[in-house]
Formats: sequence, structure tokens, C-alpha cells
Amino acid sequence: MTLNRRQRAYAAFAAIALAAGLVIRFWPEPAPAVVAPVADNVEFAEKKLAKLREEAATVPSREEILKKVTAELAIREKGLINADTAPQAQAQLLQIIRDLGRGESPVVEIRSTELPAVRPLGDVYGEASVSVQVDCRIDQLLNILAGLAARPELVSTSGLRITSTSAKDKMLGVHLTISGVVPRKLVPGKRT
Repeated sequence: MTLNRRQRAYAAFAAIALAAGLVIRFWPEPAPAVVAPVADNVEFAEKKLAKLREEAATVPSREEILKKVTAELAIREKGLINADTAPQAQAQLLQIIRDLGRGESPVVEIRSTELPAVRPLGDVYGEASVSVQVDCRIDQLLNILAGLAARPELVSTSGLRITSTSAKDKMLGVHLTISGVVPRKLVPGKRT
């Protein structure tokens, strides 16, 4: 078989490219450089020791702060509405309103209730709510709101609508929504 000049040039180029590829592929790599430890330097070791001593000196104060914050959190979490289910938490809120209404003279009776779904409150807690419809006088409403604020539970008014039902008797129609803080496990939906 005879090759013309052009084919011989291609063959020579291919041979040179193959040889260069093999050299690059099998060329030994240089050994990694070994870094000498810096700890031999006494000044450096003394500075590092001083820094570690400063950090170690802050540990007791940080532990004290952690104990204080943990104790304060425990005190605040005593006000959580503790229940196994969301309806039980809402029943506790409803009982709080009933107790406050029974303390009035004449007794303030609940006409209707609404129980909205428990919703998230931050990353750790949930918010259970109860809405009630009552008829009462303004002084009774103020007493109920003051009694609600004085409760040990973490409850508050989250909605209030007042309408006049009887100008002669000075009666008000009140739609009151109270909310209480509950553990996050009572919030329906995704668990994080």
C-alpha cells in the first residue's frame, strides 16, 4: 500500500500527538510538599495559650447566663395552655371566658362560640383561639377584659367588636376573640 504525501503528513502528525498524549498521561506527578509544623515557635504557642485561657475564662459567665435564661423560660412557659389536643386547648380557653362571665352580676352568658383552627406562633409555639358572642354592660366587659389580663395563662384578646343592642338598658353586643399560647405539637399540618 502506498501513501501519498498528504496521508504521510497526517500519519506523522497522529504519531506525534499519540506520543505527546502518552507522555502527558504517564508523566510522574511531583510529590506533595510537606509543611513543617508551626508549633515549634514559642511565641506563637504562648499567644495561642493566652487566647485559649481568655476563652476558658468566659465559660462560667456563659453558663450562668444560660441558667438564668433557662429559669426565665421555665417561668414563662408555665403560662402555656397545656392540652393533649387542639380542641382541649380551645375548651380551656372557653372555660376561662365562662369563669370570667360567671364572676359578673348579673352573670354574662355566652350566646355563641367559634373555634378557629390552631395556627403557628413562631417556630416553637402555636396559637389557639376562641371567639364568643355575649351581651353585657360596658362595666362587665371591662371587668372581663381586666380579669383576662390578670390570668396566669398566656392569654390575650385578639379581636373585639362591640355593637349597641339596647340603648335603654345600656347593653352591648360583644364579639370577643381570645388567644392562648400552646405547644407547637397542637398545630395541624407540617411538623418541623
